[in-house]
Amino acid sequence: MFEEIPLSRPLTPLLDQVNNPADLRQLEEKQLPQLARELREFMLYSVGQTGGHFGAGLGVVELTIALHYCYNTPEDRLVWDVGHQTYPHKILTGRREQMLTMRQEDGLSGFPKRAESQFDTFGVGHSSTSISAALGMALGAEMDASGRKNVAVIGDGAMTAGMAFEALNHAAHAEADMLVVLNDNNMSISPNVGGLANYFSKVWASKLYTNFREGSKKVLSKIPQAWELARKTEEHMKGMISPGTLFEELGFYYIGPIDGHDLERLTHDLRNLRSLPGPKLLHIITRKGKGFAPAEADPVGYHALNKIEPKPKVQDVQPKKTTKKKYQDVFGDWLCDMAEVDEKLVGITPAMCEGSGMVDFAQRFPERFQDVAIAEQHAVTLGAGLACEGQKPVVAIYSTFLQRAYDQLIHDVAIQNLDVTFAIDRAGLVGEDGPTHAGSFDLSFMRCIPNMVIAAPSDENECRQLLTTAYQFEGPSAVRYPRGTGPGAAIETELNALPIGKGVMKRQGQRVAILNFGTLLAEAEIAAEQVNASLCDMRFVKPLDIELLIEVASRHELLVTVEENCIAGGAGSAVMEALAARGLTTPVMPFGLPDDFIDHGKHGDLLTAAGLHSANFVKQIEQRLAPSPKASNQA
Repeated sequence: MFEEIPLSRPLTPLLDQVNNPADLRQLEEKQLPQLARELREFMLYSVGQTGGHFGAGLGVVELTIALHYCYNTPEDRLVWDVGHQTYPHKILTGRREQMLTMRQEDGLSGFPKRAESQFDTFGVGHSSTSISAALGMALGAEMDASGRKNVAVIGDGAMTAGMAFEALNHAAHAEADMLVVLNDNNMSISPNVGGLANYFSKVWASKLYTNFREGSKKVLSKIPQAWELARKTEEHMKGMISPGTLFEELGFYYIGPIDGHDLERLTHDLRNLRSLPGPKLLHIITRKGKGFAPAEADPVGYHALNKIEPKPKVQDVQPKKTTKKKYQDVFGDWLCDMAEVDEKLVGITPAMCEGSGMVDFAQRFPERFQDVAIAEQHAVTLGAGLACEGQKPVVAIYSTFLQRAYDQLIHDVAIQNLDVTFAIDRAGLVGEDGPTHAGSFDLSFMRCIPNMVIAAPSDENECRQLLTTAYQFEGPSAVRYPRGTGPGAAIETELNALPIGKGVMKRQGQRVAILNFGTLLAEAEIAAEQVNASLCDMRFVKPLDIELLIEVASRHELLVTVEENCIAGGAGSAVMEALAARGLTTPVMPFGLPDDFIDHGKHGDLLTAAGLHSANFVKQIEQRLAPSPKASNQA
């Protein structure tokens, strides 16, 4: 089904009538399966044109339709988790034609965004936030006596985070009027979708059963022994055929598991659940990539899709030649090589095995690989516990996700000065994924933590060397590197360490010294050539190379710092603090990310907009060095 992704817009006569959920609710229920087919075809077409997250959205087409059909959105609040699955939601909420601008500059965000639409009730990027947010909205609706309904849609992967269970616990305690939809695409429990489970799910969702159940509570509660027997009988009956006992024990009314691609069942159950008060959980089974066979067969590979270009003529096909490695693969190779020589190495990831380049390590060293699922806080403290026992944990984590484990980084690792190495991927801007995924702040929030060593390599080989350096350091250390490929530097096979806190002078110049931190070195080199500036590859943000810093400060009129991190509290700030502490007054011009959340777009375009390119470096330096009009007149 849909083996080919259409490059021309498919015919979608029913979908074209739906400009918002109000239009959707005018359709007859028997028309919804056709709408689902058209919605899936349009999504295949639009993502094929723009690229973007793919499999998760295909898996929730029916759910999205059913939710907007049964709930009065946007008055009723619909909160999505993670955001990868919201493309069908965007198509149905007035943004169909804008889908061709997805993840492009000034176009639609790849995630829910409050500023984009009233139907996007809560901004999302990280996972496991939906239940907390929907609970807050439910409590707000209760305070306003508005009668508004609230729904959180969370995936089985996102349910692994502690925040989700904290919210479940509070929602049950508060007896909040809200629905949690658990979107489960883990095939290991698919046998639960069958005749018996469907039969009892239908019974449990029926008004007759819910009315009988609530009425029985009132009657039998006056006879404690009878009520306890009835409660246990129901619990055991459900426990035999569904995993709902856990949620029932937490205080939720549980329905499921049901087939999440069965529109008739979805609309039937959602209508009844909407009228049922209190906390409710609907457990649905879906197939990631539903409707596109390659994505169904490889849900990991088709999690996101690159833009599909028309097939060129045979004679025009030229194989692309590249020797550049992605930084994540540089890390993955290093991890395997280091594990070969040190049996104490343990690799830890919070559900980012593929993205962090750890697939080969996981296959070669399964007993030393720990994927803790979406649980960043646990990943860091797990590493701390391993370090307590003399092991050598390496936590591979995206910069934006390390923010979620900041308390653990300080309290569980740094205060105890434990030997944990952090391989921080996706540092700096990440292009089309936007501000929720950008690693704009890690230098700033790590630099203030005592005992930390922080390295920022400028190319692939230096990345490998600094990973070795950080690993050999007996304490908390971090190496931060960006998404994508580097400049193509030759990578040494040896596991060579570099002196901690030592930079290197790359070029001798006059008047100006450029201090580079990280992978903008190539742009800094161009600028240094054009203005005849000295150039230092600093390598370390903490500790700084104070000796080199004093030397260049004493010989130059101006120091320029370059980093792909926010200026506030970043490497440039570290330079200024070090100079001030030593009474040195050499002025510093910092280049970095502005005090703003930078929206999505192509990585190069975003760097240009932020002024992180050689032409802007040269322009700003020349303006600073130019004599003022007043000085010229006096001369």
